Parts: sequence; structure tokens; C-alpha cells
Amino acid sequence: MSILTAIFLGVVEGLTEYLPVSSTGHLILTSALLGDSGESGQAFDIVIQLGAILAVLVHYRSLLAERARGLVTREPRAVALLLALVAGFVPTAIVGVLLRKAIKAHLFGPVPVAIALIVGGVLMIIIERVRKHRGIHGLDGLEHVTPMRGLIIGFGQCVSMWPGSSRSMCTIVAGQLTGLSTATSAEFSFLLGLPTLGAATLYEAYKSRAALSADVGVAPLLVGLIVSFVVAWVVVAGFIRYLQRRGLEPFGYYRIVLGIVVFWVLAR
Repeated sequence: MSILTAIFLGVVEGLTEYLPVSSTGHLILTSALLGDSGESGQAFDIVIQLGAILAVLVHYRSLLAERARGLVTREPRAVALLLALVAGFVPTAIVGVLLRKAIKAHLFGPVPVAIALIVGGVLMIIIERVRKHRGIHGLDGLEHVTPMRGLIIGFGQCVSMWPGSSRSMCTIVAGQLTGLSTATSAEFSFLLGLPTLGAATLYEAYKSRAALSADVGVAPLLVGLIVSFVVAWVVVAGFIRYLQRRGLEPFGYYRIVLGIVVFWVLAR
């Protein structure tokens, strides 16, 4: 893999990992356009998520440090957030282990991605319009994310294993349906990504270490990680503020347009 390709894929990963547009879907489409959709390319796409994970760790370092100290003193907010994260992570971990091979074999392609993009986009638009019509804002603050809400969001995260559906979209929408505000749902989604993406990244790096070493190389992998970290940090910093003003609906239209474009290109 060339350094230029690694930079390009790192930018795509950083831009899309925490936006509700599906980073995996975008990377699959990008890799298909570049003619690199083999095992090593798929593994590279997953492993460079580590950069996006580090971006969240850096951005939320104060909150995470505060909650870590709270766990030592058994502070209720800290304990509740940890339990919610565990509850959200467990369903995904189980489903991921059971279905990893089937998902990579059957869903890592342009057509499944395009379907998921369009369906997810329509769902986001409907939910946003219903919430606006009913004047629903939702509960603000991570203290409202109970273990039960975390579990429901975790089941929503399982749906995101279909490439193109978007882990961010599935978890934010699930959070909204539990009564959380869009911004709080997004913040919990970011934090839930730490164990979820972290586990997936380490597992994929171990399973595909031979292919990564032979076909990708250390330098492109490091470049992809660094670029995804920088870009994702910028995205995380601005996404919450954007959601507070505009909501998810614009991303829904983007997903629908992109899905239609993919089908149009494939039909030519």
C-alpha cells in the first residue's frame, strides 16, 4: 500500500468514524474504487480505527479521569456510567464473535453498503421529524444513561455490524429512542466506541497480522493511524455542537444520495 493511499483512507476513517454515515461503508466503497478490497485492505480499514479511538480518549480525557477517580470512591455517577458501558458492549461482543466471518464474507461489498446507507438515512429523517413534530428534546447529560439504556443502545450497536448502517447512527438513534437527547446519545456513542472499536481493532490486528505485514507494511499503517487520529479529533470536537443546532436529518439526506450514487455507478 502506498503512503498516499494510507493518508487518503486515514482521512476517510477520521471523517466518518463518529459521524452517522458509516466509516466502514465509506472505506469499503473507497477501497473498491482504489481496487483494493482484499483481506489485507479490509484489515487495514479496521485497524486504523485505533486512531479514532485515541482521538476520543484525548478529547474526553478530563471526563474519563474524573469518572475513573469516582470509581475508586464508588461515586454513583461513575459506577452507573461504567455499568452502562459494559451493558452496551456485551451484546456487540457476543454477536461480533459469532458473526464476524459471515459478515466479512457476505456484507463487505458496495451493494450491501448502499442498501444500509439508504435505509439508515430514511430512518434518521423519520425519527428527527417525529421528534421535532412532538417537541421531544430528550434528557441531557451522561448521568441519565442508565445500565438499561446502555443495554438497549448495545442492541442497537449490534445492527451496525452491517457495513453501511453506521455504529454512530445505530447507537445515537437507539439512545434517542430510550429518551436521551441527540447530543447525549452521541456522547455515549463516542464513549461506547472505546471498548467496542478497541476490541474489534485488536482482534482484527491479531487475526490479520500476516496479511497486514506482507501486503500493507508498517509505514502505511502508522500513517493511516496518525491521520485518522488527527481528523477524528477535529470531528469529535465539532460534532456535538453541530447536533445541538441541526440534528441528524442532514446526514440522512447525505446517506440516501450516496446510496443512490453507488447503485447508479454499479448499474453502468
